[in-house]
Amino acid sequence: MTNSVADLGQADVILVIGSNTTEAHPIVGIELKRAALRGTRIVVVDPRRIKLVDHAKDWLRIQPGTNVALFNAMARVIVEEGLIDEAFVSERTEGFEALRDHVLRVDLDEAARITGIPVVKIREVARAYASAERASIVYCMGVTQFATGTAQVRTLANLAMLTGQIGRPGTGVNPLRGQSNVQGACDLGCLPDCLPGYQSVSDRDTLDRFCDFWGSERELPAEAGLTLVEMIHAAARGELKALYVMGENPVLSDPDQAHVIEALENLDFFVVQDIFLTETAKLADVVLPAATFLEKDGTYTSTDRRVQLGRKVVDAPGEAKTDLEIVTLVANAMGLGWDEDSPRDVMVEMGAVTPQYGGITYSRLEAEGGLQWPCPDASHPGTPILHVDGFPRGRAAFAVADHTPPAELPDVEFPMVLLTGRHLWNFHTNTMTGRSVGLAELNAAGYVEISPKDAESLCLCEGDRVEVASRRGACVANVRITPGLEPGVVFMPFHFADAPANRLTSGAALDPDSKMPGLKTTPVRISRIV
Repeated sequence: MTNSVADLGQADVILVIGSNTTEAHPIVGIELKRAALRGTRIVVVDPRRIKLVDHAKDWLRIQPGTNVALFNAMARVIVEEGLIDEAFVSERTEGFEALRDHVLRVDLDEAARITGIPVVKIREVARAYASAERASIVYCMGVTQFATGTAQVRTLANLAMLTGQIGRPGTGVNPLRGQSNVQGACDLGCLPDCLPGYQSVSDRDTLDRFCDFWGSERELPAEAGLTLVEMIHAAARGELKALYVMGENPVLSDPDQAHVIEALENLDFFVVQDIFLTETAKLADVVLPAATFLEKDGTYTSTDRRVQLGRKVVDAPGEAKTDLEIVTLVANAMGLGWDEDSPRDVMVEMGAVTPQYGGITYSRLEAEGGLQWPCPDASHPGTPILHVDGFPRGRAAFAVADHTPPAELPDVEFPMVLLTGRHLWNFHTNTMTGRSVGLAELNAAGYVEISPKDAESLCLCEGDRVEVASRRGACVANVRITPGLEPGVVFMPFHFADAPANRLTSGAALDPDSKMPGLKTTPVRISRIV
């Protein structure tokens, strides 16, 4: 996030795109609802009538997979009507001429046909965003989890750069991360092409500097590794022989479940480190029992770059150990001779190798509370808002991209489009929330939402059992008839092992830059189980 969660309330207009915020990020959702009560204009762009629509001024019910067409159309209105921030564009961006020429060729009537949003509404929202003193963008996996996710993010960012809606309170481009500490994991190098601090793994000088710091005698290869989905593909081909999974449940969270299971079973050696025996752990050769967040000390970096301390409350049960203890034991069993460092010691190393964390220490966190990176030295107060005076690369670059339909489209055999997402009472793959008796009573099993018109045409009633099938497999779920869905569009949460939505999704088509699969639009058919 370029800005802080707390300053969303300072926006005059907030575009919420591909984010079921009140269900998937309820604390951020509270901030959005508070903003709406204070008069902020909330614009929701989503194929479903999510609960946030009740607090919004506008709901743009977009056709699934057509975000780029909408963003380009809004950019055309902004350019055509002279709503750009000329000083910002001139002084702080590059590539404007190419973008201007591209969007002026956009046919608004065609964009309306593709997106399902009337031209008058596209113009109204574009004007509201561009003319607001402070306007913010909030987005989530409904933008990124496409084979065109990078193009979607960059064309969305075009809107902020065209209008100068960045670097000030109540503005910015604000992605909501999918899980606790995803931001921190990325910051510290849990990416296949980055070392800590987003330093390129392909830069030999950077690699050598890390090797010197770590006292490594081996020269690390200056090449990117594989993403999770690429690892699964490589394992299925027999090219990846061993896999060590920590705190992840790809059997439920990754696309094409049958392919994932086949790949994991094809490994020569498979280790899972987790707090419960998940669906993935059941396939492992070795399971290492790990401590939960309440059973260890450490830090968490939230979606708005805020580093905070987490404190141990109770001892871990049985033989469970903290992740740090387990990794150190494994390293020393391999003869590496690692010291038994504490989380505080690890934080010192984090600051030494990660420029953004250079001034963040346990002592400061204990005294001051959370600190937002970049915080390069001990005297730095942290950075609530990014890009106030400039961008790390110098000038921000506009992106030119056309709308590309999803790789897999509905047809006669699979005529409906499946959306996937989250439910308020369940988190991710239900490893913890599924074991909570109280939460299970609120939402105990998987389901499929379907529009009243589709339910009528298929002779379905609330609670009926149906088979939901795609080109990769099928699962069974109960029907929920939902007025907020358009005919031809259905929705399933992906939390449930009894109705695994990701048995249906595809990991074949990947974004060329991020390697993200298209999880959000899957052609399916629904059949009543008699």
